[in-house]
Amino acid sequence: MNWASFQELVSGVNKYSTGLGRVWLTVVFIFRFLVYSVAAEHVWSDDQQDFMCNTRQPGCTNVCYNQSFPISHIRFWAFQLILVTCPSLFVLMHVAYQETKEQKCLEGARERFHPQYPNPGKKCGGLWWTYLLSLLAKATVDLTFLYIFHCLYPNFDLPRVVKCAVVPCPNVVDCFIARPTEKKLFTYFMVATAMLCVILNLCEMAYLVSKSCKKPAASANLRQKLTLHFNNTGKPLPLTSQ
Repeated sequence: MNWASFQELVSGVNKYSTGLGRVWLTVVFIFRFLVYSVAAEHVWSDDQQDFMCNTRQPGCTNVCYNQSFPISHIRFWAFQLILVTCPSLFVLMHVAYQETKEQKCLEGARERFHPQYPNPGKKCGGLWWTYLLSLLAKATVDLTFLYIFHCLYPNFDLPRVVKCAVVPCPNVVDCFIARPTEKKLFTYFMVATAMLCVILNLCEMAYLVSKSCKKPAASANLRQKLTLHFNNTGKPLPLTSQ
């Protein structure tokens, strides 16, 4: 994992995020990336090596392991973390596009230049939609992976003993997972942090939508106040009283 690139991504996204977005970044970085790279990888390092079955039939242990773990937890979470951080790149790309377009307009007409994007990082117009869709994409990715994980491992459980009767096993054999309690605790932790990230994404979406809906109402109230003041006094409302 390239931590320098990830740190650059986090600092860039954090610059254009809301308060809830910064909390989401903290949860992803500390409780998901760090726990995954520092602890979870070591817990599952002996996953296949210490998976033992009470038979010496060649190939039985391998096929039973494949039946019990269709996909490695570590690779599954790594793929999930990669995809869940990708939507944030679209926000950075949108801001970079606005800044580049502004710079080209500035170079093409210096004297008659009127800024199209006075603040390229401000969440309004197209950038607002890009940011909102990125939140929706992140929540969708986490929910999709949680659903797939639940289908692969019902109730996110990790049993101590696995019953296996697939070919070439001669009969029903018992297979034993190494450190099942520790692995189960890490599994529950990763699932809980993913659900927390989904809740934060949904709360941030609700915050952005409610804030956007309040702006037209506030503008209408301000126009009504200005009109009423002008009709009563014949003078515009001073800026200090707004």
